Amino acid sequence: IRPVRDVGPLMGKEQPFAILKMDRPRGNIVVSRRAILEEARAEQRTELVGQLQEGEVREGVVKNITDYGAFVDLGGIDGLLHVTDMSWKRVSHPSQVLAVGDTVKVQIVKINPDTQRISLGMKQLQSDPWDGVEAKYPVGAKYTGRITNITDYGAFVELEAGVEGLVHVSEMSWTKKNVHPGKIVSTSQEVDVVVLDVDASKRRISLGLKQAQDNPWDAFVANHPIGSTVEGEVKNATEFGLFIGLDNDIDGMVHLSDLDWSVSGEEAIQRYRKGEMVKAKVLDVDVEKERVSLGIKQLGGDPIGEGDTYRRGQQITVTVTAIESGGIEVKFGEDDAPVTAFVRKSDLSRDRNEQRPERFAVGDRVDAMITAVDKASRRISVSIKALEMKDEQEAIEQFGSSDSGASLGDILGAALKNAGSKD
Repeated sequence: IRPVRDVGPLMGKEQPFAILKMDRPRGNIVVSRRAILEEARAEQRTELVGQLQEGEVREGVVKNITDYGAFVDLGGIDGLLHVTDMSWKRVSHPSQVLAVGDTVKVQIVKINPDTQRISLGMKQLQSDPWDGVEAKYPVGAKYTGRITNITDYGAFVELEAGVEGLVHVSEMSWTKKNVHPGKIVSTSQEVDVVVLDVDASKRRISLGLKQAQDNPWDAFVANHPIGSTVEGEVKNATEFGLFIGLDNDIDGMVHLSDLDWSVSGEEAIQRYRKGEMVKAKVLDVDVEKERVSLGIKQLGGDPIGEGDTYRRGQQITVTVTAIESGGIEVKFGEDDAPVTAFVRKSDLSRDRNEQRPERFAVGDRVDAMITAVDKASRRISVSIKALEMKDEQEAIEQFGSSDSGASLGDILGAALKNAGSKD
């Protein structure tokens, strides 16, 4: 049946042969001893298969090993012992368990009467480690296991021989997101894991690697409560804001709206560079969503929203920053936290002829009055006209009524004249 390299032992012995081909003109006959042997083996195989029963335990000898299993001679008939039926634990290659010539005890798992193929099993002779697995590994319990396999979606951890659980990539680290599992753990590494879910019917156990470690978000809240100041390195600038690296690989985000009180977020974010160290205030921490909200502008306080720094009726000196057709843009307050406002044309002067934005130049300093403060929208209304009217009213009250139609200049001139005559 198998190729014979040495025909010496067969020489001189009478053997049965089957005639395969005859060539009478040439006097040639082709015969086969193999055909007789195969026929005899087929009869023997049929007889042996008829003697076997599924579930029966037999001893056999390993004849050949392949990548997918081993062929075992049961005494004239071979059966396949598949690699998945060698052991309850993970077997990468059959050679890890068996060698050619080994005598093994196997169970007949299945017999196909049509093809006469016999499937064998070794692990079926051992107790199933998954029996009662829910009681052995309750949810929330912590165990030590060994990494047996790493995939793109997670890592398999052997809790005991034949029982493996999966640590999904999302359960591997509190802070390392979108990282291949191979960069977090390695094969054969001993790790602590927590049981997240057990499905005995599907032979699945979900494990968590990060749950066996302290949650850095809880530690962050304890060490940096809302309102505290933190310092970190600018990791990245996006269209939403700045990401800043904090303790234990935690990133916090400064939204564009929390960068500066006086300028737009798009303009303010241009000041920061990757790798730069910055300070910020903790505005909010969401442990469940693993988010830290930070603010840089809050370190200096809101020049408009806090206290009574600016109030209605207050006289201020403003600096012209821009000239527009509808009015002028001005700024005032501290240099490190200036407040911007817009003075409309109608508020540029009491005199209609002087309500021309072009009569001002960028950099001009002008006295004006605050006419409204809206802390909710952080807007302050400023008017030059209102200050002129206030000054005129005070002059009238001091130097006399203007019922006669006299202007402020007439009243002031008369007052100065009177003062001079008294001298």
